Amino acid sequence: MAPEGRIIILPVLLLAVVATAGITILPQMWLKWLAGTLWFLTLFNLQFFRDPQRRLPDNAEAFVSPADGKVVAIKAIDHDEHIGGPAMQVSIFLSVFNVHVQKAPFDAVVDSTRYQRGKFLAAFNPDASDMNEQAVTYFSCGSGKFVVKQIAGLIARRILTYVNSGDNVTRGDRLGYIRYGSRVDVVLPSSFELTIELGDKVTGSETVIGHFGKQEE
Repeated sequence: MAPEGRIIILPVLLLAVVATAGITILPQMWLKWLAGTLWFLTLFNLQFFRDPQRRLPDNAEAFVSPADGKVVAIKAIDHDEHIGGPAMQVSIFLSVFNVHVQKAPFDAVVDSTRYQRGKFLAAFNPDASDMNEQAVTYFSCGSGKFVVKQIAGLIARRILTYVNSGDNVTRGDRLGYIRYGSRVDVVLPSSFELTIELGDKVTGSETVIGHFGKQEE
């Protein structure tokens, strides 16, 4: 279980146990419904806050997905300030049934981080990338630069980020967590060679998104 879930699961579990014990004293229908609802919420959250071990690709140059989910957008960007030129954005939608841990997709240094207040549009909405509340982390590595955005959704209201400016991260290191349905965007140089397509389902730390292309002199 992901440690981020303890603050939610443990209180709900305690209430479920108390409600179940209460049925023996007060066998009322409403108490049975309450106990059933609390046990359902406990099981749902145990499923949601799972944190399975993942096996990284053997190829050290493979850029992996930072999150589980479905690729809902791949679009060109005329100019990205951090990339320093043309870029591309890969958007991954995380439903409530996906693992919600975000992990480093490549060995890199954190240049800076930024938290942006905003709206809570549905995470699959194309406008969510720009308008929703989000945590943005800017990275540099020997092959180039990239950006990871943790974006809140319609239900998600809590974004956790565990890295700071100057940190060195290794593929598979924890970057953060978003509680409930959300979205993760990755901004990459336009020369980046994608190995995924729109509509693909990706697995964090396992699915190879692509590789850095040759940098222009």
